[in-house]
Amino acid sequence: MTLLSNGTGAGTGTDTSSDTVVPSYVLDSWWTPGEGAHAQRVLDASTGAEVARVSSDGLDLAAVVAHARTVGQASLGELTFHQRAILLKKLGQYLGGVKEELYELSARTGATRYDSMVDIDGGIGVLFTLSSKGRREMPNSQVYIDGDVEALSRDGSFSGQHIYTRIPGVACQINAFNFPVWGMLEKLAPAFIAGVPTIVKPATPTGYLTEAVVRHILASGILPAGSLQLISGSARDLIDHLDYRDLVAFTGSAGTARSLKAHPNVVEGGVRFTSETDSLNAAILGPDAAAGTAEFDAYVASVVTEMTSKAGQKCTSIRRLIVPAGRRDQVVAAVSERMARRVTIGDPRAEGVTMGPLASTGQRDEVLASVSRLIDGGGRIVMGSVDAPTGTDPEGAFVAPILLAFHDPESPAVHEIEAFGPVASIIEYTDLDHAIALAARGGGSLVTTVATHHPDVARTLVLGIAAHHGRVLMLDRVDARSSTGHGSPVPHLVHGGPGRAGGSEELGGIRSVLHHMQRTAIQGSPDMLTAITGEWHTGAAVRTGIHPFRKSLAELRVGDQTQGGPRVVTLADITAFAEATGDKFYAHTDAAAAAANPFFPGIVAHGYLLVSWAAGLFVDAAPGPVLANSGLEKLRFVTPVSPGDSIRVTLTAKRITPRETDEYGEVCWDAVLHNQNDEVVASYDVLTLVAKE
Repeated sequence: MTLLSNGTGAGTGTDTSSDTVVPSYVLDSWWTPGEGAHAQRVLDASTGAEVARVSSDGLDLAAVVAHARTVGQASLGELTFHQRAILLKKLGQYLGGVKEELYELSARTGATRYDSMVDIDGGIGVLFTLSSKGRREMPNSQVYIDGDVEALSRDGSFSGQHIYTRIPGVACQINAFNFPVWGMLEKLAPAFIAGVPTIVKPATPTGYLTEAVVRHILASGILPAGSLQLISGSARDLIDHLDYRDLVAFTGSAGTARSLKAHPNVVEGGVRFTSETDSLNAAILGPDAAAGTAEFDAYVASVVTEMTSKAGQKCTSIRRLIVPAGRRDQVVAAVSERMARRVTIGDPRAEGVTMGPLASTGQRDEVLASVSRLIDGGGRIVMGSVDAPTGTDPEGAFVAPILLAFHDPESPAVHEIEAFGPVASIIEYTDLDHAIALAARGGGSLVTTVATHHPDVARTLVLGIAAHHGRVLMLDRVDARSSTGHGSPVPHLVHGGPGRAGGSEELGGIRSVLHHMQRTAIQGSPDMLTAITGEWHTGAAVRTGIHPFRKSLAELRVGDQTQGGPRVVTLADITAFAEATGDKFYAHTDAAAAAANPFFPGIVAHGYLLVSWAAGLFVDAAPGPVLANSGLEKLRFVTPVSPGDSIRVTLTAKRITPRETDEYGEVCWDAVLHNQNDEVVASYDVLTLVAKE
């Protein structure tokens, strides 16, 4: 099956010369097609001048895939999650030093300085965010544990654990034309941390900017061999060479996504396929957000920003303005006034320009054709014009911002036709249920903004539309200035949506890393689970002798254990703790009230008293490798302790996480308190910072 293009045609015809063809980077070297190859011309979006030519004729895609599966898998497999995350940070720092050159090139795509910042700085920001989260939220190992151990036998000899390990193939990333830098880096970052090599296929109209970024990445020397390859031009039969080991992450049109999803290797061969596609995103103006309120002003500002940022060429742009009945004219007037005051259309390299052209004349023609269809479907233009903006180059791909109004909010056109440019439509709702129904008519969207300061309105709208969307932005007077905006996916949160939006998700912090890994349930004895996961499981072998607090990270091993106690608890101890802390809860101070409590046999010891005593029972007090206690996790009080009872503690090294850039690491200790009857009193994890040497 032929792999369809994920971008609009960039130019006029083909050329047989390969002298200026944008190269591909495959098999760890640059590649260009031979003489006679057909190359597509790519034009400057503002002037129509030729920028580059693109061709992949003759490229051996089977060899590209094989190289990723062998060389790329091997080089990435030598590294831990933390080591890969640190390389991403270094890469982000390097690219930050060359971004001015990228801005200059980005202007040729029609992007303004602000547009380029969203694309270039946004992409670099993903590298930093994923690097940070990878080091903070993942172990410094090659296995990621998912959830707690599941006991499968009464005596503890047989248990289950879910783990994630990287998929053994390649992540093929097919990107759209509108974000040639962010689109690549937001997919590369999680795949890289997971340890999966990447093949990038950018859209032809702006792929020359992606190639420039890849060239800088390679010049940095940071990434291991085989971890990144670039296909400039058509990817043709790429999916023919993939199987269940591999993943395809597609961004582009819904039609192309459907074609790719239908490939036999996806349907029958098990290729993992995710897509982020067309989306008729909405912005709902709450009934309380009347003209003059901060919410109304924030709503109008958001609409103007989303219609003009990247000339409206964003999958997250606002396409449908859903406003209360009787409020339409106010919104149109406010949007028109702000648009006239703040937006200047032209070549983004010219002083004062705030909105550039579309990415290509082909894209311009598609947008204007969609506007014509919206008019035929019942819309009328209430702001803007289909005529070329005054003063712009006729060879450029310029379109003025256009707002259409629909008298019938149920018109199929407004909920089905997306003009992928500076175009939006406005409709009115009668009540909140109607607003919810209208938002849902988009058939699944990436994002909707709800502008309201009324908690009940917010709750009703969000609960009504959440299942139809991947993200909902709540916009009011409190967050209007700090909000990242309707159209800005952030790497911490998932980006995607159901239905028409593609049905998949990207980003979302460590979730995006796990998309490139396989979750597997492993079953076995505690010793086998410990050996596989690198984390000590209750019942596995332990080592005693030298106190583990005397051991540096170089000497410490999971399973190293110490015990302390017993210590008898007296009523005087309980009373003294209550007086010293001020915690005089009746279960610790009033015998009659405590005895009436269904959970206690009478006065009982404070749980925090027992935890404090436990520390005294297991701590080796002299200076040594243990530098600090950084916290407790998973603390549970299980059995009450009465005066006269005794407690003892068992402390076992559970997880050891060296920090790659520091002279210390974190050790997680399994702590369990028992009473004189061997009943568990409390259990928790102790976190300490320990020197490497």
